[in-house]
Amino acid sequence: MARDLGTKYVCFKCGTKFYDLKKPVPACPKCGTDQREAPSAKPAGRGARAAPPRQVEPEEAAAAGDEEEAEAEEEDDAAESDED
Repeated sequence: MARDLGTKYVCFKCGTKFYDLKKPVPACPKCGTDQREAPSAKPAGRGARAAPPRQVEPEEAAAAGDEEEAEAEEEDDAAESDED
């Protein structure tokens, strides 16, 4: 004859296995941690989806290219003035 001991838990803090004995607050008997405060598990496996990679907008890429060209022109101008 099996007894109903409530829900089985594994303490997220110390790893102790225990049953809640149908008490309203499932607290670990070893360390006293409330198991309702357990960090939520992150979904893993097939159902989990990573965030899509961020695509660079053409405007941003063009702006970055313009800045590089401007810097190159400034360096050329500085080199020319040093030669004089």
